[in-house]
Amino acid sequence: MQSSLRALLFDFDGLMVDTEWPIYQAWCQTFRDYGQPLSLETFNQCIGTNFDTWSPKTHLEELTGTRIDWDPLDCARQSSIDKNLEGAPAMPGIPESVHAGRKSGLKLGVVSSSSHRWVDGWLQRIGLLDQFDLTVCRDDAPRIKPAPDLYLEAARQLELNPGSCLVVEDSVNGIKAAKAAGMPTVAIPNRVTACCDFSLADHVLGSARDLMGLITGSPRAPSDQ
Repeated sequence: MQSSLRALLFDFDGLMVDTEWPIYQAWCQTFRDYGQPLSLETFNQCIGTNFDTWSPKTHLEELTGTRIDWDPLDCARQSSIDKNLEGAPAMPGIPESVHAGRKSGLKLGVVSSSSHRWVDGWLQRIGLLDQFDLTVCRDDAPRIKPAPDLYLEAARQLELNPGSCLVVEDSVNGIKAAKAAGMPTVAIPNRVTACCDFSLADHVLGSARDLMGLITGSPRAPSDQ
């Protein structure tokens, strides 16, 4: 680990818990019901941010040329997501990386465009909430990712220079936010974001297990992009 690093900041969705795949699958079903495809490349426009950046609802209405009654569809989609996420564990390597970061004396945070109710609730369920010094979520700053505000707010609360905070992300929007905040970045793509170009990231890893190299200074460190 570089001696200048003082904090490890994790994204949540798709990085700590595999929430993004069930969400994508539920949206695919909605699109199929209207006879339309939804590619991963298209859907990734809203990964790590919200529908203000890109909206699958607006996209489907444009494809079909119709106004859609979203309330019943939203309820059915959320029910499918909740069912498929029931009992979901932490992603491989995440608990070990969190504990290694704590053991190494780093400050630890979760920085997410999702709500505190969602993020803090999931961290509690996977037994990691008490390992973090803070969680920064969508209501804690004026703008969410890909704007840098959430990451800058985390650095402010931790009283650290942004350049001393290593960010771990699974989305391009998240990497853009961290880079705009002046923070070094590690990308760990998942099965939703694996199709994306992560050349903007400082490092790209196959899984959170490989993050241990950066934290502990062991030879198993990621290769530069």
